[in-house]
Amino acid sequence: MGDSSTSKGKCELGETEKIHLEDITPNNWRMGLKVEKSQRAYVSDSTGILARAYAYRENRSRAFMIYADEVPVGMGLYYDIPEWESYDLSQFFIDERYQRHGYGTAAMKQILRELQEDGRYQQVTLCYLEGNRAARCFYERLGFAESDRDEDEIIMKRDIGDCI
Repeated sequence: MGDSSTSKGKCELGETEKIHLEDITPNNWRMGLKVEKSQRAYVSDSTGILARAYAYRENRSRAFMIYADEVPVGMGLYYDIPEWESYDLSQFFIDERYQRHGYGTAAMKQILRELQEDGRYQQVTLCYLEGNRAARCFYERLGFAESDRDEDEIIMKRDIGDCI
């Protein structure tokens, strides 16, 4: 996987990633994407993501499919948290068939770039469940740092301006 570069505050994808995000629609929400069995306790399925997107619709929620070229490889959801002056990357997963191929990293770069272009906030917040070491390592590699804990949830934050 190619390294990304920073250019005038914009996050850019490496040369090999052809990742793009598309809003969830009636035509793409049933793609049958799922994570590995060992990860299912930590990640919502597509129905859970859509329910959360609906619940946070007044906070500009965006549920999206992650595509590599024209192949759906994952899903995600983010929305505004005005009281924290932050975006909440609430849900994110790459289908079990496409994990460990760089799609997760490329997708996160794309998400950060889109949030940076939106410009409402300068920070992204997310959480993962205690015990999910793979998520912790993944997010730390992307510049997220632990900021708080809430029972079994570890909250991490990252400034958007600090591109990967």
